[in-house]
Amino acid sequence: METVLAAQGRQTCHALADASQVGSVRRAAADLCMQLGFDETDAGEVAIAVSEAATNVLKHAGHGEILLRPLRSGAAVGVEILALDHGPGIASLAASMADGTSTAGSYGVGMGAMQRLACEFDIWSAPGKGTVLMMALWRRGTERAPRALHCGVVCLPMRGEEVPGDSWALASDATSATVLVADGLGHGPLAAEASELACAVAMDGAHQDAAIILDDAHAALRATRGAAVAAVRIDMLHEELRFAGIGNISAHLIGAHDKRQLVSHNGIVGSNMRKVQEFATPWDADSLLVLHSDGLTSRWNLADYPGLASRHPAIVAGVLYRDFTRGRDDVTVLALRDRQGWEP
Repeated sequence: METVLAAQGRQTCHALADASQVGSVRRAAADLCMQLGFDETDAGEVAIAVSEAATNVLKHAGHGEILLRPLRSGAAVGVEILALDHGPGIASLAASMADGTSTAGSYGVGMGAMQRLACEFDIWSAPGKGTVLMMALWRRGTERAPRALHCGVVCLPMRGEEVPGDSWALASDATSATVLVADGLGHGPLAAEASELACAVAMDGAHQDAAIILDDAHAALRATRGAAVAAVRIDMLHEELRFAGIGNISAHLIGAHDKRQLVSHNGIVGSNMRKVQEFATPWDADSLLVLHSDGLTSRWNLADYPGLASRHPAIVAGVLYRDFTRGRDDVTVLALRDRQGWEP
């Protein structure tokens, strides 16, 4: 199974309130490209994409955020750019993608240019609800592993902390996946130590049942301050999802016609975990899984955002983070869907 850990590359958040910050986020993207071994041409394209996204946010909304995340798939590495704003929104996305269309007096080539630069591109917007745009640009010359699922994540530390106390992990192959989200008690490096260890244990036993993963994590985390943990196993062949959770990681499975909350039990993995119970529920090509830590309020409803549930999971995670983060805690939002549910 191909595995991805949040600790392999931290996501960063860059506020946008004036034109000087466009250069700052562009430099952050250049630093990330250097760490990932991008050549000058590839890094230049990332710089253009980030600059266009940031400029559009300022031009149309006045302020917003850019989130940068390193991507890994097999031998391939890439950069994900999420641009978030609370602006007036876009009345017609189709018209806005055509070169020469502008609502802000510009030349109107930004959207089309970004879509052409990106290997993966998606956008969600609605009048009065702002815009969230996602681009993924991959380094040339390396092969991406085949993916049965699309994943989107926002994982950021509490303001004032360098590292998030939350962590996430994903292992997947052509027919199955294991995903885990952990929230270490408190904040900072000691919380990160606990949550990252839970993720490492899950990845070591990625073929195990969700309940067994939690049992193994409980044993491994006894020397740490402990964590809230949710583990999910998805079997695409048998169209089944199995879930086990301890603590305050929220889990929601959203289908074409319904939304179900998956139940966690009280306790702390590594400390007072009294009961582990695994639940099974159907999974299909229309399913969307959303996991989040308590840095996000639970008062969201995708039905309030027309068309959002069908977008790339990174867009879903970005909108939920933008609108429902508490702002005084580490926050993780992870969205996962079948590859058939979204194609670039």
